[in-house]
Amino acid sequence: MGKMIDATYNLTGMNDLDPLLERIGSARCVMLGEATHGTHEYYTWRTAISKRLIAEKGFNFIAVEGDWPDCYRLNRWIKGYDDQDKASYQLLRDFDRWPTWMWANWEVDVLLNWLKTFNTGQPANKRAGFYGLDVYSLWESMEVLVNYLYEHDPKAADLAVEALRCFEPFEEDPQRYASATWRQGTSCETEVVNLMAEIRKKTTIYDHDPEASLNTNQNAHIAVNAEAYYRRMMHFDGQTWNLRDTHMMETLQRLLDFHGPHSKAIVWAHNTHIGDARYTSMRSQGLFNIGQLSRSKLGEHDTVLVGFGSYRGSVVGGSAWGSPMTVMPVPDAEPDSLEAELHRRFRADQLLVFGQDRGSEFNRTWPHRAIGVVYDPAQEKPGNYVPTVPGRRYDAFLYIDETTGVHPMHIHPDGHLVPETYPFNF
Repeated sequence: MGKMIDATYNLTGMNDLDPLLERIGSARCVMLGEATHGTHEYYTWRTAISKRLIAEKGFNFIAVEGDWPDCYRLNRWIKGYDDQDKASYQLLRDFDRWPTWMWANWEVDVLLNWLKTFNTGQPANKRAGFYGLDVYSLWESMEVLVNYLYEHDPKAADLAVEALRCFEPFEEDPQRYASATWRQGTSCETEVVNLMAEIRKKTTIYDHDPEASLNTNQNAHIAVNAEAYYRRMMHFDGQTWNLRDTHMMETLQRLLDFHGPHSKAIVWAHNTHIGDARYTSMRSQGLFNIGQLSRSKLGEHDTVLVGFGSYRGSVVGGSAWGSPMTVMPVPDAEPDSLEAELHRRFRADQLLVFGQDRGSEFNRTWPHRAIGVVYDPAQEKPGNYVPTVPGRRYDAFLYIDETTGVHPMHIHPDGHLVPETYPFNF
């Protein structure tokens, strides 16, 4: 088959990540993917990589595919600002938006406690942060703005209340808002845009707290972009996907700017977001993603994209949107897929680092598995396989031969109990 890969390494422990850190070099942004939102090994390996990037290469923060208000509370906790009377797992249980297991899990709890320990004794500008990149938290962000602005900026608070009242008839239901804007042509766009304009004029008055201005501006951006996202939902096109990833890239850039010209970012998101969309079937659909945008805006030298995948195992997911979480089997990958080829060659966990060999087998198109929060193991083919040129979509790839499900907190009756293997050492 010719030369398939440029370098492969056995993957058993933290020291096996040395070739990846060498490949990362002086890059400013490292994006860590996942092939599912419910796999234990993806979380633990991303944690291992993140620890080394923060401790050894001075990375400033982790930004995840999660809601800003929820993640910002965690950011304040790990930096010692707020909620110091609470344990990390208590804060994680506040993640009540489905799928709750995506962030309210014990694997994330390990990361948060490591970050808090790392930050202890550090000056404020050296503490590692934890932020959410996503656009979904319209009502939560509006409520944060109202509560904050009432105390610090009454004029802007009036605009925030006006915007929130506009959304009240929809009872915090994005589908109702999307349907109303589609059928009736009415929206709250003007109200959130006016609020954003007022906040932009007043940025300096929010500087009484190390991150108050950042938080206020970001929640205002979410209000504007989430309104546009939900207004587009009923159009059934790719614009909502592109709007969401544009918002995530803008948030990432805002965070980099806030942390200074030499700041460095770690991103956690699904492969479909971090793997350059130009080297997948997404391109033919007019879709782009944050990995592609980062390579374009920050530059390929400053962006390292790391994909994840596995051959078989189990995963936590739901059979339909909003359904109860369950541990599902992940069947053997399809015979012609990237994952099946890696299984045939290695039958063990591997780190793959891609180079510039145009003759590599990884520079042709492979079916590459992608599992979302809604999953039916019996209906995998073809919907769960994205045509991909892996050697161009990613800079490196962590292959886990067999995976297990993540350990959720919102599960009964044992969700309050720490798993036996916590903190999941290799």
